[in-house]
Parts: sequence; structure tokens; C-alpha cells
Amino acid sequence: MHSIHLAVLMTSHNRRARTLAALRALEDRRGLPAHATLGVHLVDTGSTDGTPEAVRLLHPAVEVMSVGADVPRNQALRIASRNSRSGGGGGGSLSGRPGGPSHRWTHQLWLDDGVELFPDALAVLLGAADTVGAGAVVVGAVRDPDGATVYSGRRGRSLTLVEPGGEGPEPCDTYDGRVVLLSRAVHDLVGDPDKVFRHRMGDYDHGFRARRAGVPAFVAPSPVGVCAGGPDVPGSLEPGIGVREALRRVTSGTELPPRQWWVYCLRHTWPWAPVLMVSPYARTAARATLGRWRA
Repeated sequence: MHSIHLAVLMTSHNRRARTLAALRALEDRRGLPAHATLGVHLVDTGSTDGTPEAVRLLHPAVEVMSVGADVPRNQALRIASRNSRSGGGGGGSLSGRPGGPSHRWTHQLWLDDGVELFPDALAVLLGAADTVGAGAVVVGAVRDPDGATVYSGRRGRSLTLVEPGGEGPEPCDTYDGRVVLLSRAVHDLVGDPDKVFRHRMGDYDHGFRARRAGVPAFVAPSPVGVCAGGPDVPGSLEPGIGVREALRRVTSGTELPPRQWWVYCLRHTWPWAPVLMVSPYARTAARATLGRWRA
């Protein structure tokens, strides 16, 4: 039986408790095959709450790289991927068994530090990968504390969430980047998230690029984790803010900066790109105006 080495890619920024909880959950790997090992590559973007120090103390096998607070999440994920390929700087096995050199990984696992994996998550993901084959992407669905699916694969023009099917992997068109398993063959074909996208859109773009390259994506048959703090809510949706503030937030680097959004629209929505380019900003302005009027 061929050996499996997972290179787990994580980023963190001032979420010490959630990052440590994610790492603790990752260590409880019920059902993971005996021939599987994993190494974690964490890139911390300027945390001031002691996150990297705590990780080094409590999880010494984790490779931790600290970069500046100006490094966006998407770029940090690219750095973690580069570290996993370089073979240097750690990335030791969390299994207690030798993990092997980092550059010999067979799979990458994107893991958001806000996700606490269920004990059988890795077994579910690898089982789905065995079912769909090494040439596919496997996405893990994530629930909120109330049990609703908040991150998963996406399908159709409206990017509808794909619910886990229960009996087998469900096909999807693209995916949220919270829990994503890529084989080495897929990574060699599709690569990392594009550096043009700093925070959002990079995962959706990656999924569509994979599809264009002939790489299918599937959602694992059961949820793999919980988003401990619930889903992130974009600041532009905050009730009661004015139109100017709502537009400032929606065009900020953490939501839909116009240049990045235009690149995304050009790549994936032509010939509707010009219309779709302005639609989220128009909706945001209308929502804020209506909210003020009702208030």
C-alpha cells in the first residue's frame, strides 16, 4: 500500500485560541491509515496576541513562519505551500511517526485556522480521494455551531453551497478554501492560489482554473469540521452603516477590491463581466440606502 504524507497548509492572524483549537483537533485523527503521516506548515501574518509563540510551545512539530501583517491571507497560503515544497524549516509529523522530508508530500490540505476538524475528518477526506481518484480535488464541508453548512463546494452561476451527499462524494464547480485536499498531481497541474487575489476570490478562482484544466472537484460525503466562531460576515453587511461606509468596506482588500474583482469577472463570467463587475457595489449601495431609510 502506498504511503501518504499530508502537507497541511495554515495561516493565522491574531486568533490564538482558534488556531490552537484547530491544531488540537488536527491531532485527533481517528481512522487515519497507519501508512499516513502529516506535517503542518503555518504562516502567521504579524499576530500580536502570541499566536506563533504559543504554537511553537504547544505544537513543536509544526513549522511556523512569521511574516508581516501586510501579507494577505492568500499570499500567506502561497508561502505555506512553497515551504511545504522546499523541504526545509520543519513541517515534522504530528503523528509521532517520521513524516519524511516535506518535499515528498503526496497531498496538500488547505486548512483554515478557524475550522476545528472532526476526529474522522482526515479519514473522510482521504476516503473520498480514493473514491474519486488522484486527479480530483476533494472539498470538506464545514458547519457552524448550529449545524448549518456554511463552507463547502459551490455549484452553478449563483455559487450555491453543495451539501454533503451522505452516500458518496458530490460534484461541485468550485469551492470555499476552508478545507481542501489536493493530490500532488493536481497541484502540479493547477498550482497555488493566484497571487493577484489577496484575501477573497482566490479559492473560487482556483476551483474554476482546476475545472478548466480538466480537474473535477467533489465534496466529501460527510461534514469534516465546525467553524467555531461561525462564518465570517463581511463588514459591508453591517446594519445601519451609511452608503459611503458600506462602499468603502465592500471595496476594501478583505471584500471585493475593484481590480481583483474585475480580473475574476474577466476570467470566469465573460461575456457578463461588465454587468457583474458593478452589481455587488450597486447592491451594497442600495442595501445601505434602504437600511437608512427604514431606520
